[in-house]
Amino acid sequence: MTDPDKSGGAAPRGRRARALLLLVFLFAAAGLGYAVYWSLIGRYVESTDDAYVGGNIVQITPQVAGTVLSIAADDTEYVKAGQTLVELDQADARIALAQAEAALGRSVRQVRNLLASTAQLEASVALRRTDLARAEADLARRAPLAQTGALPLEELAHAQDTLASSRAALDAAEKQLAAHKTLIDHSTIATHPEVLSAAARVREAYLAYARTALPSPVSGIVAKRNVQVGQRINPGSPLMAVIPLDQVWVDANFKERQLLNLRPGQTARLKADLYGNTVEYHGKVVGFGAGTGSAFALLPPQNATGNWIKVVQRVPVRIALDPEELKRHPLRLGLSMLVEVDTHRREGELAPPAARATPAYRTQAYATPGDLADARVSEVIRANGGAVAPSAKTAATVLPVHSKQSAESRASSLD
Repeated sequence: MTDPDKSGGAAPRGRRARALLLLVFLFAAAGLGYAVYWSLIGRYVESTDDAYVGGNIVQITPQVAGTVLSIAADDTEYVKAGQTLVELDQADARIALAQAEAALGRSVRQVRNLLASTAQLEASVALRRTDLARAEADLARRAPLAQTGALPLEELAHAQDTLASSRAALDAAEKQLAAHKTLIDHSTIATHPEVLSAAARVREAYLAYARTALPSPVSGIVAKRNVQVGQRINPGSPLMAVIPLDQVWVDANFKERQLLNLRPGQTARLKADLYGNTVEYHGKVVGFGAGTGSAFALLPPQNATGNWIKVVQRVPVRIALDPEELKRHPLRLGLSMLVEVDTHRREGELAPPAARATPAYRTQAYATPGDLADARVSEVIRANGGAVAPSAKTAATVLPVHSKQSAESRASSLD
């Protein structure tokens, strides 16, 4: 007969053995699956969660001193490129511009007078030549008569003195004409040095007037405003900043050992803590930092000590983001990001292949006032009787620097 105690204990042992085999099989399958994943994908992925959103912080600084009259934007507000952000008192600049324009008009009239005096001096030289010819003819007639005694010697001496005086007068007139021509040779009213100098002062005064309105160089969000109405500001003082959020990037800090397989041009997948796993960004590695974060710290570490401990360093790697994805899911500077870089393509070097041939950023927000200053100079020259070369710029447009619409129309954002 079979012992019931023995038969009852064999069944649980068999179940335990099957469970252990199943567990071993699951561990083996998981290990095999991870090995396959590592050989095909995992070893080609470098990841870090030490990554943050970076971007341009465009400082708004005045180019002239003045008193703040109005502030057109505050923190967190969106502004367009060319939109006036701060207006300064323009009274002093307007007076300086009027004085410069008056000096330009006076210079134009003085040059016109110089040009008109040339004909007068040339006529004077011609008159002196006529006098000299008459004196030479008189002396030629009197000399034979004086030799025969028909003419007193005293009259002959007077004729000789008149000839010498005429020659001296002609020489003086010719030198005066030559000296006068040195002031106007190879120049017109518009190209005369005196007019050019006065025109430069008009441009300087006009630009100082135009710069009493501070435009936004780019389109973006206003931040770090620290200017108040009525405040007296000096050139170069930071008033506020504009952040173009359509031009942000990610600075991913990889460990130094991870840099071995990273190359410019490799693709990356990114996730922001702001959106979680629901939003995934796609980017591309565009460059590597010139040093570790500690190398550029305000107080770099001093490792020449007896109790030195090695710390793994990290190097910032810049990753450009897809602009269309940024439009759909905008980011803010300083947000945390999770970065995974696909390193299948490992050819090439860490260093950039060549220097940039075109500017990385450009703005036209400050370019137009110079054109308007040239148009104003041309108008002043014409108003005072001078002729200038025809220009496509209209000279009737004067001092439009505080028009928000005109400022926006003549400016563009960063390329």
